[in-house]
Amino acid sequence: MPTTSTRVPDAAQVAALEPGQVARLLQGQATQIDELKRQVEWFKRQLFGRKSERFAPEPDPQQMHLGQVVGELPVPDGPAAGGSKVAAHTRRKARSDFAEDSAGAPFFDETKVPVETIQVPSAEAQGLAPEQYEVIGEKVSHRLAQRPGSFVVLKYVRPVIKRRDTQTLHCAPAPVGVIEGSRADVSFIVGVLLDKFRWHLPLYRQHQRLIDAGFNLSRPWLTQLVQQAAMLLKPIYEAQLASIRTGRVITMDETPIKAGQAGAGKMKATYFWPIYGELDEVCFPHFESRRHEHVEQALGLQLTPGTVLLSDGYEAYAAYAKKMGITNAQCWAHSRRAFFEALAAEPQEAAEARPWARSASSTKSRRRSAWPSSRERPSGNIGSRTANRWSRSSSPGSTRSSSDRGCCPPTR
Repeated sequence: MPTTSTRVPDAAQVAALEPGQVARLLQGQATQIDELKRQVEWFKRQLFGRKSERFAPEPDPQQMHLGQVVGELPVPDGPAAGGSKVAAHTRRKARSDFAEDSAGAPFFDETKVPVETIQVPSAEAQGLAPEQYEVIGEKVSHRLAQRPGSFVVLKYVRPVIKRRDTQTLHCAPAPVGVIEGSRADVSFIVGVLLDKFRWHLPLYRQHQRLIDAGFNLSRPWLTQLVQQAAMLLKPIYEAQLASIRTGRVITMDETPIKAGQAGAGKMKATYFWPIYGELDEVCFPHFESRRHEHVEQALGLQLTPGTVLLSDGYEAYAAYAKKMGITNAQCWAHSRRAFFEALAAEPQEAAEARPWARSASSTKSRRRSAWPSSRERPSGNIGSRTANRWSRSSSPGSTRSSSDRGCCPPTR
């Protein structure tokens, strides 16, 4: 440990010291200087330097460049030596972007994309009777087009009838929507959610687009619509979170998010705690802080025996794992960070360790049948990213290593 003493002995005190005491004094000061240098380098890097932990191996100094090799080749003075004859070949004709593609595969999925067919008449057939020419084939070209984003108003007309025999009035009820009493159709609600959360189009821009399209709607109405739609999706969220809790490997992290008023012109600093499951389930519990109890509130107290909690080095995860008797696996991204930060203090050792850590973190995923799971997986690609994540995760006593991207679940 570096010494915390700041008193510097004078010449008389140093002269009175034994050689061993002088050596220990110099060693302690050198250790303290190295620690202070490391701290200064860290602060300089935070203010001015590069914070990326990406590791690019230095080129081998004994490896020559291609230009060096070519530059040293002798140039013959006489006529060129006899060459070999190259067999003739046919070069494919360059294809333009708007080419006739009837023979090749189109650039779109015909089962999902609507196609509008436009007939282009032949100029040679203008003025000719149908019996004067014969259509022997056709050539097809495709061009990508765009129509302005369209909205439509569904007008439900319900006749009111009066029965002559009973003199009573009758009218069919209005169709029930997913949100009772709302003027928004389910298709519009889904479109708003997709635009906001999938394509990151804020509600105020969606409101501007609606105004430009001729609708007189208030902006708070869109906010209320999103809140009501979120409540409709809550059972799906709860089902996904329950599925994550029953998994073998649970990945968890925390990330700050501004939410709620903290004063005039200020917002509160709150936290999402993303949780990622074996079957690609992702949930984003929201809490107002990073307190330890939020891990327990998110994951509960009933986990599958042998569960592995993959996280960073935040002590809240280790405390929860110890309480539950499960394994807390550390991610390689944060382990590599320690080697990166040790470059200033121990450059040689850190430089030797970083390629090893990099090779460990980029280990190829094992076959899905080889990695443990407590649940039956569906066929297809579902869970492939989880398989990669598990095959790259590390836990005490395990040879598995984690991804360079760390333990954080994907943010969608």
